[in-house]
Amino acid sequence: MQERSGHPVPAPTAAVATSTVLTMQDIGFDAATALLARYGLRLQRVADDTPIPGSYWGEREAGIIGCTVYARADTPVHSLLHESGHLIVLPPERRAQVHTDATDSVPEEDAVCVLQGLLGDALPGVGRERIWADMDAWGYTFRLGSAQAYVERDAEDAWCWLQARGLIDGDRGLILR
Repeated sequence: MQERSGHPVPAPTAAVATSTVLTMQDIGFDAATALLARYGLRLQRVADDTPIPGSYWGEREAGIIGCTVYARADTPVHSLLHESGHLIVLPPERRAQVHTDATDSVPEEDAVCVLQGLLGDALPGVGRERIWADMDAWGYTFRLGSAQAYVERDAEDAWCWLQARGLIDGDRGLILR
């Protein structure tokens, strides 16, 4: 794995992650459901202690199948936004084919890491800084040492990738649909 990429490494133990990252139970499901709906996605809440369908990382991490994002109350918000980002960047015809693993493209993965912070800004009380901090706590690795440093100083290709697909404007602001 190249360090420039935002592709995460395996998650830390649930005890560490639970104590440090914002979860869906902290923010509720309503705002996230509305945000995802703007992009043609559905958020499906999964019962506590039930396996999450389509979860690449397992345990409490968000899952994706088609246009549906799956999450439990203990799912980290950054995980929900990351997996949602994978679906948002895909054209609708490709979304339908997604089950668990959305891409093997490093440029797409990098763009999704930038996008998840922007999506954090669209959730009340969350914001990009919290998403970046939670990405670091979870175990994402970046050449410059943190998600924030990556997005601010090393993600030019990812910003261009998002703009070329009409997901951000010329000022690097999220285009909400």
